[in-house]
Amino acid sequence: MTDETAHWVAFSVFPGIGPVRFRLLYEYFGTAKAAWNADAATLTHIKLPATLVSEFVSFRKKWNPQEYQERLTKLHISVVTLRDSNYPALLKTIPDAPFLLYVKGKRTVPPLNMQKTIGVVGTRKITPYGTEVTRKLVTDLVACGFTIVSGLAYGVDTVAHQTALDCGGKTIAVLGCGIDIVAPPSNARLYADIAGGGGAIVSEMPLGLRPDKGLFPARNRIISGLSLGVVVTEGADDSGALITARNAGEQGREVFAIPGPITSRYSAGPAKLLKNGAKLVESVDDILEELGMEKTGNLSQKKVAQGDTKEEQKILNSMASGPMHIDDLVRATGLTMQIVGATITILEMKGIVKDFGQKVYGI
Repeated sequence: MTDETAHWVAFSVFPGIGPVRFRLLYEYFGTAKAAWNADAATLTHIKLPATLVSEFVSFRKKWNPQEYQERLTKLHISVVTLRDSNYPALLKTIPDAPFLLYVKGKRTVPPLNMQKTIGVVGTRKITPYGTEVTRKLVTDLVACGFTIVSGLAYGVDTVAHQTALDCGGKTIAVLGCGIDIVAPPSNARLYADIAGGGGAIVSEMPLGLRPDKGLFPARNRIISGLSLGVVVTEGADDSGALITARNAGEQGREVFAIPGPITSRYSAGPAKLLKNGAKLVESVDDILEELGMEKTGNLSQKKVAQGDTKEEQKILNSMASGPMHIDDLVRATGLTMQIVGATITILEMKGIVKDFGQKVYGI
């Protein structure tokens, strides 16, 4: 890390300097190092609040750059600044682009400048319907060469990231906390798989910063900023995913929404977006059309696996269009709950059927 980059890192750790103030300092002083070493009088002269200047002067006296660098190295975390050639080109175009990103991935500096990136977000309280449509859409997006961007939260984010990995695709997880914090803890395995499998974990937050509700809007603007467009698959009308969608619209990105059952409160978010002009998505074709792209790759098809008994075949036929909840399988096949449960267990042992959680199963 160069001496100048070390000063960019130092500013990223001080809580009072965000993208706007950093740009002001950088433009005035010419380098981060010069801004860091500026005297209090000059900092006050350029309209920084006196209280902030006092806190900054105190902070820099205590700052230990070597210790922080050692932590980054130990954790295999790299740093990308706004002036670097490998800073994401799309993200650089937003008005409040992060001046520094912490990045963790398989490569020393994982590629963030993917040409085809799309955000997939939604509720943390995902339903079986949400799971099914998110998996189907992400599978087809990956087949078309898209990198999936999301926030590593429960629900839609987790399904989007995991599906991208399952399909052999790339995915970028943007955190609303320090990059060394796995939140939620239940996604520790997913975090490790993304960092170790060609994807990337990204955050603008300093090491050790714990998750806080107030940090998520800043995280959401990075998700949309990294993406050509944002898809909301499921969410209530007050879902945080709508903040990401609003950011996308303000950044000149496309906003997509998947309609859902009107009986579900988690269809209200996409419905609200659709009423406000979002592009309705029934398949990946709708996204490709809006982005002016040609269909490529092998999209998922409705294929029917072969069972060894008539009960197995009934269940597999019902699953041909996607994962289903066990209650829906009972209704669709006409079989008893006991027979469906036992047959699914056998199909799982054969490696034909997978448990997607919450009693949702698919081929």
